[in-house]
Amino acid sequence: MKAVSESTFWEARLRRLKEKKRRTDPKLEERLEDWYKKVYLASLKKLPERKKEFLTPSNIRLKAIYTPADIEDIDPLVDIGLPGEYPYTRGIHPTMYRSRLWTMRMFSGFGAPEDTNKRLKYLLNHGETGLSIAFDMPTLYGYDADDPRAFGEVGRCGVNVSSLDDMLRIFHGIPLDKVSTSMTINAPAAVLMAMYVAVAEKQGVQKKLLRGTVQTDILKEYIAQKEWAFPPEAHMRIIRDMMVYSTREMPQWNYISISGYHIREAGANAIQELAFTLADGFAYVDLGISAGLPVDSFAPRLSFFFNCTMNFFEEIAKFRAARRIWATVMKEKYHAKDPRSLLLRFHTQTSGASLTWQQPLNNIVRTAIEALAAVLGGTQSLHTNSYDEAWALPTEKAAMIALRTQQIIAEETGVADVVDPLGGSYYLEWLTRKLEEGAYEYFDKIEKAGGVLQAIKSGFLQREIAETAYQAQKKVENGENTIVGVNAYKIRERKPIDILRIDERAQRLQIRRVKRLKETRDNKKVSEVLESLKQAFSDDTKNVMYTIIDAVKAKATLGEIMNVGREVYGGWSEPSLL
Repeated sequence: MKAVSESTFWEARLRRLKEKKRRTDPKLEERLEDWYKKVYLASLKKLPERKKEFLTPSNIRLKAIYTPADIEDIDPLVDIGLPGEYPYTRGIHPTMYRSRLWTMRMFSGFGAPEDTNKRLKYLLNHGETGLSIAFDMPTLYGYDADDPRAFGEVGRCGVNVSSLDDMLRIFHGIPLDKVSTSMTINAPAAVLMAMYVAVAEKQGVQKKLLRGTVQTDILKEYIAQKEWAFPPEAHMRIIRDMMVYSTREMPQWNYISISGYHIREAGANAIQELAFTLADGFAYVDLGISAGLPVDSFAPRLSFFFNCTMNFFEEIAKFRAARRIWATVMKEKYHAKDPRSLLLRFHTQTSGASLTWQQPLNNIVRTAIEALAAVLGGTQSLHTNSYDEAWALPTEKAAMIALRTQQIIAEETGVADVVDPLGGSYYLEWLTRKLEEGAYEYFDKIEKAGGVLQAIKSGFLQREIAETAYQAQKKVENGENTIVGVNAYKIRERKPIDILRIDERAQRLQIRRVKRLKETRDNKKVSEVLESLKQAFSDDTKNVMYTIIDAVKAKATLGEIMNVGREVYGGWSEPSLL
């Protein structure tokens, strides 16, 4: 039998979706036509619609109503299924939130490590159920606090980590066997994961018991967030080693969280977020297989991170389509046998880009709507943004309201009492299919562009996002799309809110600490372990994770470890997007 090439898998799948035989009910069609002519058109003559056409942000054209005729080609058992069953459209667990609410995981971090330690304990004491660490720009790029390039940025947009000592301070008094921790870090992800392992050892916690996630998704950095250190191939090699290490040593650890959040924040629409994120996910599956790992040995530890913004139903449909696509492709293309390999588990963050500097208290409403969509979409964990984040990092008060937003949705609204309560909605199921089709069309384009890595190098993915962002901004500026408080319903505001101000104390403290560390540690030992690391980076057959952990324990700093990588691999420049 002739093997189906990868480039035609997506085409074949899309064709199967679009060519499904419709079982049109003649009575329904007749009734709809009659209603349209006699009722709907008659009403339009008296009261015209607000717009010539209604579009979702992904440019999906919407009708006025949806009926059973719109989902007649969708088999409720085969295409939608039941919760906890393939293809998991309605959720990955049979009981979902009736058994256990989603993890409330607030993205937190600022200043020096002890500032963040205090904020984490504050949120845990007020009902947070998982930790999520935000790092500052020097840490995200892999520079120490005393590096000249870090000046002015230490502790500004997240916590600063230059050494293992800083990680110990962040988790002081927080037992790592009692919490799950998410760390939003990518280029230096292997180093931060090594530090976390070292902190656990000092607490007497075995690494096989560690639960949590390190983001690690370098592909979305090239596509959207732009925080890389090395060329793409070098980062992918290190991620390969993290996958192998975690599969062997840390069976409960999610070593990569494939992120659509930043792709969306960069300007992508829902279809692009869905397609580019899952395409990245399939690229990591290919990476694991190329490393010699059986797909079922590592796929269950892949997790996802999605954005949730303001178009309520399109966002819910996006999550449902994501689950169905992942399960289908893992089964049909990668032949995964373990049901856990088919489960798309995801964290959601409400959209920072949707928050406005103007009338910032309106952001509480926006965040509540977005959080509700995430819950109705079946997220496994959720971060709700604080209303002041268009101005600065959250104050304690704003962070509390954001957490309370989740708790009100969970405890007061009743939406968590039924599994997938919107399942079967004519509109939602139709929209889920449209997003699914849009994603498959992009998968085929990416494959024909040479795959994700080549599509990044050619700038294809970046240009697609840039064009969408440009068109969306034009619609705001010409008034076609309304943002309350920005281009409509404007008021004059003098000082609408108090904000968190980060002074230079954290920078002075962190610079002093890292300099003292470099003076007092065993520098001969550090030099030896960094030389070993250089050899490991240069030898593709070695797993660098073991050497990075040795370096961290020897008190080599984040910047020193990353500089060895820069020496071996060099840097990378983005292609022109014009």
